[in-house]
Amino acid sequence: MRAVIQLVKKASVTVDNKTTGAIRQGLLVFLGVSGGDTEKDVAYMVNKIVNLRIFPDKEGKMNLSVLDIGGEMLVVSQFTLYGDCRKGRRPSYSRAAPTEPADALYRSFVAQAGDYLPVATGTFQAMMEVELINDGPVTLLIDSAQEF
Repeated sequence: MRAVIQLVKKASVTVDNKTTGAIRQGLLVFLGVSGGDTEKDVAYMVNKIVNLRIFPDKEGKMNLSVLDIGGEMLVVSQFTLYGDCRKGRRPSYSRAAPTEPADALYRSFVAQAGDYLPVATGTFQAMMEVELINDGPVTLLIDSAQEF
C-alpha cells in the first residue's frame, strides 16, 4: 500500500460536478493498493499516517500529528501510485490490486482512519477533480512494504 500525503489548509474532491468530500486543515491522502496488500498493510498505514509528527508546533517545528491539531483527512483512491514508468513510455499498472480487493482495502483504510479523526473521501474508481491548498508545502511518500 502506498500513500502520497500532503498537508493542506483545505481540500475537496468533486465527481460529476458534485463535491463528494471536503476538509479543512489536515491531510490529503492519495492511497494506492497493490495486489499483495492485506489488512496488516491497512493497519500499518493508518497508524503511521495519523501519528506522523509533521504539523508545526508553536515554535514552527514539525512536532505535531494530525490528531494533535484536531485535523481532518481526505482520502482519494489512486491506483496510479503503482504505475511503473521504468520501461517504455506507457506506465505499467500490473502491481496495482484488482478492483474488488482494492476497494475493500480502501474502505477498510477509511473506516480505520475514521476511528481517529473525521475522514472525507473521493469516489472509488471515478474520475475526480481534486482541489487543495498546500500548507508548507509538505508532501511525503509512505509505502507499507517500505520500498522507499
